[in-house]
Amino acid sequence: MSSLETQFLPLTEHHDRYDAIDPRAALKDSASGKVIFIIGASRGIGRATAVAFAEAGARAVYLTARSVRALEETRDMIRQANPNTQCAWSACDVTSAAQVEAAVADCVERFGGIDVADANAGYLDHWAKIGESDPESWWHSWEVNVRGAYHVIRFCMPHLIESAKRRATDGSSGGHLILLSSVGAQLLTPTASDYQTSKHAINRLCEFVNLDHGEDGIKCFAIHPGGVATGLGQNMPEEMHAYLTDSPDLAAGFVVWLASGKADWAKGRYLSANWDVEELTSRRDEILRDDLLVNRLRTKA
Repeated sequence: MSSLETQFLPLTEHHDRYDAIDPRAALKDSASGKVIFIIGASRGIGRATAVAFAEAGARAVYLTARSVRALEETRDMIRQANPNTQCAWSACDVTSAAQVEAAVADCVERFGGIDVADANAGYLDHWAKIGESDPESWWHSWEVNVRGAYHVIRFCMPHLIESAKRRATDGSSGGHLILLSSVGAQLLTPTASDYQTSKHAINRLCEFVNLDHGEDGIKCFAIHPGGVATGLGQNMPEEMHAYLTDSPDLAAGFVVWLASGKADWAKGRYLSANWDVEELTSRRDEILRDDLLVNRLRTKA
């Protein structure tokens, strides 16, 4: 397995919410007036992100996932976090184009648009060598992680473009698209071929969004949310559970920070929620000059 350390910039690492990404402090009101669309909002990182946007003053948060009961629980948490944030939800299977399209349409009908789309749904089954893997489970990783992200991109895109244009006229920032990646996208871990290849594809898909729609004002990011002990994360081999030390609030605050416009310069790139955002910003010129944090084939000169 490639070293985890080589996949991180030499920045201070965080494992929980801190001042610069706190939606109740430094990012207070950063989501004011915005409509947030979140796929996979019923638990874990998606739920924490929905609550964080409410704390940051979002006008409305639209939730989707497959579990109705869990979505209702997330809705109640949003109301507790900010009674002024409107909330609606619909049951949705991210692998179904029709269901995602319908959820997006319902969100727009209720709230008038979408300013931030968060493709948070993911799938990770128990790992196995390729020659011993279950074909249905292996491909389902791609169905959820890649096809699901594509559906969010495809059907949210017109509304995100409109958000970017509208907010640019008043000097603010809109049209943010967050794709859930993983540090696993950069690794070669035995038995992880389905999950890690699908997340590697997410990083490239993010680059294509920037290529196709950067001039439309879209700011797309592929993010590693940290190692969070979700039910999905615990499907990794037991020896990797030691890396699951991060709070879901870390990724949630990081997503709110991205959607605030403070990182628009880094659009089209892979970023880690563990990285200190002020130190990351200080390396802006180097990252842009050397085209860092994108997928490239390494060759020896």
